[in-house]
This record gives sequence, structure tokens and C-alpha cells, in this order.
Amino acid sequence: MRPILVVLGLTLAAFCADEPANVALLPCGQGGPGGPNCNPSKKELKEAKAAYVRALKLQQEKRGDEALEEFSHAAQLSPRDVDYVTAREMARQQLVYEHLERGNTELLKGQQVEALAEFRNALQLDPENQFAQQRLRDAIGEWTPRAEAMPQVLADAGELRVVPSPARADFHYRGDSRGLLTQVAAAFGVVATLDDSVPSRRVGFDIQGVDFYAAMDAACNVTKTFWTPLEEKQVLLAAQSAENHRQYDRMALRTFFIPGITTPQELQEIVNVLRTVFEIRFITPQPQTGTLVVRAPQAMLDAATQMLATLGDGRAQVILDVHVYEVTRTLVHNLGLHIPNQFQLFNIPAGALAALGGQNIQDLINQLIAGGGINQAGSQALSALLAQLSSQQNSIFSQPLATFGGGLTLMGLSLGTASAQLSVNESSVKNLEHATLRVADGNEANFKVGSRFPILNASFAPIFNTPAIAQNIQNNTFQAAFPSFSYEDLGLTMKAKPQVNGNLDVSLALEMQFRSLTGGAVNGVPVISNREYKGSMMLRDGEPAVVAGSVSHTEQRSLAGIPGLGQVPGLNQVMTTNTKEEDDDELLVVITPHVVRQVTGINSEVWLKK
Repeated sequence: MRPILVVLGLTLAAFCADEPANVALLPCGQGGPGGPNCNPSKKELKEAKAAYVRALKLQQEKRGDEALEEFSHAAQLSPRDVDYVTAREMARQQLVYEHLERGNTELLKGQQVEALAEFRNALQLDPENQFAQQRLRDAIGEWTPRAEAMPQVLADAGELRVVPSPARADFHYRGDSRGLLTQVAAAFGVVATLDDSVPSRRVGFDIQGVDFYAAMDAACNVTKTFWTPLEEKQVLLAAQSAENHRQYDRMALRTFFIPGITTPQELQEIVNVLRTVFEIRFITPQPQTGTLVVRAPQAMLDAATQMLATLGDGRAQVILDVHVYEVTRTLVHNLGLHIPNQFQLFNIPAGALAALGGQNIQDLINQLIAGGGINQAGSQALSALLAQLSSQQNSIFSQPLATFGGGLTLMGLSLGTASAQLSVNESSVKNLEHATLRVADGNEANFKVGSRFPILNASFAPIFNTPAIAQNIQNNTFQAAFPSFSYEDLGLTMKAKPQVNGNLDVSLALEMQFRSLTGGAVNGVPVISNREYKGSMMLRDGEPAVVAGSVSHTEQRSLAGIPGLGQVPGLNQVMTTNTKEEDDDELLVVITPHVVRQVTGINSEVWLKK
């Protein structure tokens, strides 16, 4: 309730202050349809009072929008009622306050869209609210990308200039070269100081109607010298040489701010351009602040300033929309008829004796010897045979038999069992990776998707056993050192470097690497397969391109059955067991570039003026 009381107090203070017109009553009409009437009827007064009561109830229920509509309806029906108009304005200001509070909260959370909506709702209720207007501008400023500024001069030390008299003079001189320079400077009110390097030789000099600069240039050409200002009325003259220019040339100092610099390499590129084009030697880059401190002659500085002004407002920005599709499919077929291909031949009487349970084999042999069936000499061989038959896990009579012979030579042939195979196993896995990368023109963007696989490098084993170690091992308190691991990146690694051309075409340089486990190992170390792609392409703005596709197909077949039947076409599909396994892996990478900020280049010519 405290914010409500504050708003009510401020609103009433505004009503009683120097601008009562802000809460003015509605203008009166003549009772036209749909318009306010200064003399409402009893029915309108009754309806206005009912709307006012409904608005108060809605306000208590925290339904401010509906309450404002009812207050406005009541004020429209009875425009001369101060209570209705005041309640309407108080409800409006309360809604404005609530929208501003919610907008500020959303802005602190980083939800710019929601904050913009709240501030716009506040301005719809009160278009003249300056605070709401400012907060809307703040939200728009945080939401929209800030445009880079043009390169600008932060500081300029200026250059010392000579100020000669504006008169023109004629010269007809024959004599020493040092005297010529002194006489020409003195003719325009300038004192000439000569360096020891100025040669002394006899010269002739004739010129008419020239000013200071033309006369000094001509005299310097004759005497092979150059001049530089010391003060407004004093110059220094020295012989033409690289050392003298390096020592006496007057240089100006200027600091440039270069916007849009993200790396020290970008600033160094600008330094290299200034040194190559203008042959400026004294340049100090400051990557932390994005500035350049340049010391050079004034003409060079002016030309460098003009060139830097043509760099534009930073680099273009490109969004790379990357889709990685991965499909893995496995299909296993196991079809066919299994026919017995192993047979066992045995003597049925002997097998029957082995199959008898609950009797001792030696007792049975003694009975056969007593009845004359066998003699004592063959009892040991028969005993070994019966022991071998009785060692079978399953009874030989539990399987189908084919018999032939009779009596003691009755033989049995086991046929085994036949079985049919009919199974299909299919699995499919689809994976989609979607990434959006924003990168400046000419910079490199890296994208990795996959996992990191640990590989054991070294493990610990005690090679020297001491009583203490033995006791720890016996007590299960021995703790080995943690082994050493290295991690290998598996999956997709992509490097992209876009270059935006003038027609919004994007030159894209790509490097891709696919790494996966092969399933094999060498000395316990897993084998990793490695596939790489490197290339470049030209794409239009918004044009998708399949930049890489990798398909792996593995097919394995096996056949089991009776020799001969497996080679008969058609019959081998029924009389043998056929196993077929297919593994398909497909990887597809699709990249779509979008130019989100274009830089318009300025073509200009740079002139050096003396």
C-alpha cells in the first residue's frame, strides 16, 4: 500500500499545484450521441455512479485495467464530477507506476523485450511521462547493437608555424650562399639561423615579385638546404641530408581512436598501413584503449587522418547458422533352417547299460561274466566303454534315433534336432546439433561438438615390497597413486573464417575434423579414426550450403549349413542359416551465412599538401 499512497499523494499535489489543467474536466458538448454532456440526465448520473462503484470494487481486487475503464466511463457520463475525474487520473497513474516497476525489474533481469513492452504500455497511458520515455530509450539502447563510431582525433599537439610579413620582394643577388639565405629571410622580417652544415659558396640569385615561401624555396634549391621554423619570426636552415631532416624536422603529435578493434592484431594492421603508405616511423599502438599515438610532420598527419576517416564504422558482422545432422542405423537379419549336420553312432545294448540308473556297472559286468556273455579278459575294455557312455550329460535315448543290426550288434544313429531361425533386429538413432555463431569479418570462429575420451598414460604398481607395504596390502589400507590420463577430443571440430564482399557475398574458409573410435586397440591404447576437410567457398547472404557429408556403410554376411546346399541358389535361403548385419553412419554439416551488419566503404583519394 505504501507505493499506492505515494502515487496518490503526488497526484493530489499535482492537482493542487501550478498546473491544474493536467486534470481538467472533460469539455462539455450539447449532449450529442457518444459525447460528454454538461447536463447529464438522471439515467446517465445513475449509470455513472454505478460505474464508479464497480471501479472501486475492481480496484480493491487489483484489476487496475478494468477499474480504469469504469472510471473513464463514469467521467465521460458526468464530466463535471471532480470525484470521477480524480479517481480516473489516480487509477491511470497507478497503472503507469506498476508498468514502470515491472519494466525496471525485467530490465535488471536482462529481459529487454518484456521491459520494452512494459514501458510502451506506460507511455500509452501517459504519453507525456518523461520518465517512461527515458526508460524506453534506455531499454532500446541496451537491446539494439551499438553502432561503431568513426575514427576520431583525441588529441592534437599542433605544429609551430612561422609568420612572415605578407609583402612581396625582388632579389638580385651575387655573393656567398650563407649571405643569400640571411638576406631573403630578413626581407620578410624573419631571422635566419644557419647550421654549421650549410655550405659557403658563391651563388647568383634573381627573382621578382615573390612572397616569403616562394623566395625561401628558391633560395634553398640554389643552396641545397632546407628550413624549419623555430619561432614565429625565426627559422633554422641546414644542409639537405637524411640526418639533418631527422634531427631538425618539426613534427606534430596526434592521438587517434580506432573503434571496432577487438584484437591487438587488428590495430597492428593499421600501424603497418601507416608505416608502409606514409613512411611514418614514430607510431605507438595502445591495444588496451584502441588508440594510436602518431608523431610525424603536419602534412603526413593530415593525410593519415584523411585515410583513417575512410575506414568506416568497423568490420561487418556475420552470423553462421550451423546444422549438424547425424544418423546411425543398424539392421540385423537372421533367417533360415538349421538341419542337423552332426551325427553320433553307438551300440544300443552298451548304451542301455550305461543309461541304467541305480545299479553298479561292475555288478552288471560280473553278471555277464557269470552267464557266459563275456570273459574276464574283455571286462576291462567293456568297463571303460560303459564309463565313457555314462559320462554323457544327456541320455542318448532322449534324441531321435535310427537303428540297424540286431542282438549284440544293434546300432543306433542320433539325428540331432532341426530348428528354424527367423529374426530381425533394427535400430536407428538421429541426432541434430544446431549452433549460431556470430563473428566479425575476417575473424575466425571455432565450433566443437562431441565428447572427450580419456586415455590411460601411466598407472602405479609397487615394484619394491616392504613390510609396511605388505601390511597395508594385507589390511586393505593400501592406496595406489591416481593414474595419469590424457583426453582426446572426439566428434566434430570446425573452424570458419568469413570474408564479406561488397555485394554481400560471403567468402567462407573452412577447416573440419571428424574424430571417432574405431573399436580396435594397439597395446591397450584405443585407435582413433581421423578425417579432415579443408576448403573455401563463396556463398550469398542467406544461402545454405552442405559443406561436408560423411557416409560410412558396413555390411557383414555369414552362412551356416550343410556343404553343397549352401551353394544352391534359392535353396540356400531355406536350408541354411543366413545372418546379415548392416551398419550405416551418416554425418551432414549445413552452414548458412547471414550478414547482420554491412559496412559501406568510402572511396577517396589522399593528397599530401605541403
